[in-house]
Amino acid sequence: MTQIPEIFDTAVTRTFGTRLPVVAGGLQWLANAEYVSAAAHAGIISFITAASFPDLEDLRAEIRRCREMCGDRPFGVNVSMIPKLVPGEKTEEVFRLIAEEGVRFVETSGRSPEAFMPILKDAGITVLHKVPSLRYAVKAEAVGVDMVSIVGAECGGHPGMDMVGSMVNAGLADERLSIPWLVGGGIGHGKQIIAALAMGASGVVMGTRFLVAEELTAHPGYKQAMIDASELDTQLTMHSVRNTVRSLRNETTETVAKLERDNPDIGIAELLEHVSGKIGRNAYATGDVSRGILSAGHALGFVDRIEPFADIVSRLENEALVALGRLGLAA
Repeated sequence: MTQIPEIFDTAVTRTFGTRLPVVAGGLQWLANAEYVSAAAHAGIISFITAASFPDLEDLRAEIRRCREMCGDRPFGVNVSMIPKLVPGEKTEEVFRLIAEEGVRFVETSGRSPEAFMPILKDAGITVLHKVPSLRYAVKAEAVGVDMVSIVGAECGGHPGMDMVGSMVNAGLADERLSIPWLVGGGIGHGKQIIAALAMGASGVVMGTRFLVAEELTAHPGYKQAMIDASELDTQLTMHSVRNTVRSLRNETTETVAKLERDNPDIGIAELLEHVSGKIGRNAYATGDVSRGILSAGHALGFVDRIEPFADIVSRLENEALVALGRLGLAA
């Protein structure tokens, strides 16, 4: 094993016990034991998405399967607290199950985890809270999370309403936060890791870049569509219902965007037949990406081929080392 440059020795690598300061964020329907354990073996950390396993016993079984596949390598569970994904009355049960199973790391998102912090802290769980804007990161620090990941407007999935870019978030975060922070949104190359660390980040969070990992249980046609797309092939929708999503541009996004333009007061009930997660999930099974809201960010510009997770991470590391060398800081 090659020596790790000192710059990679951050709160992220020390807290999670990883080789590189990279987090593979939870992906709805896709971040299962295969995906998460592949990240672990590649030297980074990822999170099973609890919302992908609405039956609690199924989630328990996936956690146990993931632990077996990871061995002594780290993994966590992502809990999206958006009510439509994990109903409010079930969120506490999910956290208690995670604690019972001895999971050490949790990635939270969707709203403040304040109400659930006692459960998590009593269990000794490290909480990484994902936010779409720096102002929410400041609030998260105040309620006791251990670290935050701030995703900018470029991210796939939910960039929030403020739409501030990743470079601005990273440029401001060090002055406003005391806890370790990560930056995400449009991150898909090793040189961006170095840039983030130089601005004070403890690491980066990526999602789109790993959509072509061999271990991702999605149809090859879906992965090829990600390769064929570029940073110009995403579209923002659902801003009208204050749930902005950046996803792959397709028939569905064009339809939803038109509905929102024609009726700015449109409600979620009128959009649901187009944006239902069941429609998007079909693309992962069939490879047909023409319909559904398929989360993807500007990092599509870095996606170029299907390869093992470990190879993607190795490329990121090598790219980062080249960037360090350019600065005269190579290990």
